[in-house]
Amino acid sequence: MVNSGGMMADDNVQGLETLEAWKKSKGFAVKVYREILPLLPVEEKWNLNQQIRRAVSSVPANIAEGHGRYYYQDNVRFCYIARGSLTETYSHITLASELGYIPIEKRKEITKLVEELLRIINGYIAYLKRSKIGANEPGANQLVREETASYLTDYSEDSELSENQ
Repeated sequence: MVNSGGMMADDNVQGLETLEAWKKSKGFAVKVYREILPLLPVEEKWNLNQQIRRAVSSVPANIAEGHGRYYYQDNVRFCYIARGSLTETYSHITLASELGYIPIEKRKEITKLVEELLRIINGYIAYLKRSKIGANEPGANQLVREETASYLTDYSEDSELSENQ
């Protein structure tokens, strides 16, 4: 199967599996699932536990989705989302640590991994911006814009409507 840019679909999957930002973020997610989530108390099952799960799994998922878009601006946008999800994960883990659920040494270990992953994602974003992969794809430089609708109404019409109801 060939996409519009001439790349084989298998090339995209193989490319993803060699992408350092995706591999490291997936490894980080696995570590959080295995080493952090079990430390949370049962009463956090539906709150902090779920927040951490969603945030940490969003990091590799957004990197993968951006990678599959073939156009660097889309890819960069999804990397920004992944970076935000990584920071959100860190915030939740910091809170869990301050609540006494996670030992300080485990939090320090996670902090180092987050800092490393932020550097990798930022480097990938910089690479994407420099390379501009997909900039020559058909339609890549066209803007899609709808006419703005007027949401202002005449006050007298509004008052007539409310009087008739």
